[in-house]
Amino acid sequence: MSRSLSKGPYIDQRLLKKITGKKPEQAGVVKTWSRACVISPEMVGFSFGVHNGREHLPVLVTEEMVGHRLGEFSPTRKFTKHGGKMQKELEAKKKESEIAAAQAAKAPAAGATPAK
Repeated sequence: MSRSLSKGPYIDQRLLKKITGKKPEQAGVVKTWSRACVISPEMVGFSFGVHNGREHLPVLVTEEMVGHRLGEFSPTRKFTKHGGKMQKELEAKKKESEIAAAQAAKAPAAGATPAK
């Protein structure tokens, strides 16, 4: 559920204070823990280090991000992969086929005579 229109969007005042009067190149990466802060047009071009619970992930704000929250661009969970034994076998076959294709591509190039 979104915030009431009468209240307006939540923008962290400390974060705005850090970027006011500065240019994006001058500010560097601005660290923040405020994931709920809504991106405003004043923030476009700045790079924010948004905390994901473990580290600060760099987020470069563009015009398309205005209206979204900073936390949307700093994932908190790391996806490893699906699968198990069957997935490992499929990956091994794929790797073998890539190696075979690379060797096949190398073989004609090695047998070719150099141009004079």
